Amino acid sequence: MSCVVMPILWKAQTVKGLWIRSQAPVRLFSKCRPVLAAQNFSDYESLREYKPEVPEYFNFAKDVLDKWAEVEKEGRGPSNPALWWVGDQGDEVKWSFEELASLSRKAANVLSDQCGLQPGDRVIVILSRIPEWWLLNVACMRTGIVLIPGTNQLTAKDILHRLQASQAKCIVTDQNLAPAVDSMASKCQSLKSKLIVSRDHRDGWLNFSDLLNLAHTNHNCVATKSHDPMAIYFTSGTTGAPKMAEHSHCSHGIGLAFNGRYWLDLTPTDMIWNTSDTGWGKSAWSSIFAPWSQGAGVFVHGMPRFEPKPVLETLSRFPITTFCSVPTAYRMLIHHNLNRYSFYSLKHCVSAGEPMNPEVMEDWKRETGLDIYEGYGQTETVLICGTFKGMKIKPGSMGKPTPLYDTQIIDEDGNILPPGKEGDIAIRIKPTRPFCLFSQYTDNPEKTASTIRGNYYVTGDRGIRDEEGYFWFVGRADDVINSAGYRIGPFEVESALIEHPAVVESAVVSSPDSLRGEVVKAFVVLAPDYDSHDPEVLTKQLQDHVKKATAPYKYPRKVEFVSHLPKTISGKIKRNELRKKEWGEA
Repeated sequence: MSCVVMPILWKAQTVKGLWIRSQAPVRLFSKCRPVLAAQNFSDYESLREYKPEVPEYFNFAKDVLDKWAEVEKEGRGPSNPALWWVGDQGDEVKWSFEELASLSRKAANVLSDQCGLQPGDRVIVILSRIPEWWLLNVACMRTGIVLIPGTNQLTAKDILHRLQASQAKCIVTDQNLAPAVDSMASKCQSLKSKLIVSRDHRDGWLNFSDLLNLAHTNHNCVATKSHDPMAIYFTSGTTGAPKMAEHSHCSHGIGLAFNGRYWLDLTPTDMIWNTSDTGWGKSAWSSIFAPWSQGAGVFVHGMPRFEPKPVLETLSRFPITTFCSVPTAYRMLIHHNLNRYSFYSLKHCVSAGEPMNPEVMEDWKRETGLDIYEGYGQTETVLICGTFKGMKIKPGSMGKPTPLYDTQIIDEDGNILPPGKEGDIAIRIKPTRPFCLFSQYTDNPEKTASTIRGNYYVTGDRGIRDEEGYFWFVGRADDVINSAGYRIGPFEVESALIEHPAVVESAVVSSPDSLRGEVVKAFVVLAPDYDSHDPEVLTKQLQDHVKKATAPYKYPRKVEFVSHLPKTISGKIKRNELRKKEWGEA
């Protein structure tokens, strides 16, 4: 596809409370530099001023992206490409907001005309990190078609489940997964069209590239209401079968503007690289809505899998100012010689998906001079809590609540608990449901109702709020271990374990015990230098280390050394799988 490098342009203007009002120059990397000040706010308390308007009608493609394209056309827009894609063979694509607008209109015509899709129809898009994925996201917004993203790591069984559960009328994928789709398409009565993104053709499939080249550039955006369904995200499945979390045009299109402006602290001069897989809801967070709401550029590396060396080389080579990745990725990166790299443009690092171990944060700061700012949210939400620039960072804490939600720690009866008391992390939904919260679990009213306790939506996570208003993650409700009357959160034990040089990664779950009912068991991935050590001696060392690092009763009474941990496609550890293994063998 053709691409044009954009000229250097100046400030974008505020539109509907979504766009930022200022820019800041890129600062050079230095391990000794002071903490960088926020570009869009003064302090945490000032965030409370954020009161977005939710109009009756809203469409992110029309009301945000097209506005940036207009500003750009007038010669006063963002200084970065809207999308800068780099392939694993070094090929590149750069699209301005004007080009993104034009190409996405053509893609919208393909979906409406050639695929015969109508507003409200559902389409499953399973593509790797290629530019067409971004085009189709925007095209679905323009047409009012409900997007259902999926990772290219899905099996034929996974795809069948998603097609049948969603009743999607169209599926878009590549040559690699097309055979899997063909093998069970006959079992999906709702499926009417198949669109392949490939240079090659396949019988029974429409070719996206061919149709895009022939499509008209004129397209009238569908008038979508703010609360109309926009996308359905299958949850990561850490505690059970994936559920279909439905989001509206405003929940992400407007709600994630907060993420972009305050947590990511983006301006039009910034370029963000979010390493999330395209099948995960975090791609919507930091690869579409949050950055583009601020006119920031989205950087994409088309690498097939996360590998530390090319990631560090990319951070050194390209003008990436903001880096967003999961804790697992940071754990992998700190085990490489970071002194060999200079991240001249990088100035802001964030993490979400799972709690960040304090040891990892400290190592990253020591080697790069940069803090890691944690964010906490779910597929069902936008940012719930976060650590923002200018705040005191408490390693291990998820930060403070965002003004988008009234977030509390509650007990089993829905009462707010005082600081220091463990309970369920919950969001107030009555008398007014927050506009940025997901709409429902699609076609599953019982599951939707099960998340409500009194006036609150219950996240399913356990936590504690301290005296300063910081929230601390204890674990998923199902993950908390009750041993001889003591309640033990796995994250605290895992954080203690990773402080030991022998431990690369760990997962802590409950294990059956005849005396205590259940005890703490740790599955440990060892650093290469410790592979040959005596397991019994090493087990004792790790147990003693945890006793010293945290309360003695929390130490793992059982330790198993493994080569890897089971994870979801988004990189989250599947503790439920390990727990079932333990209790299934009892």
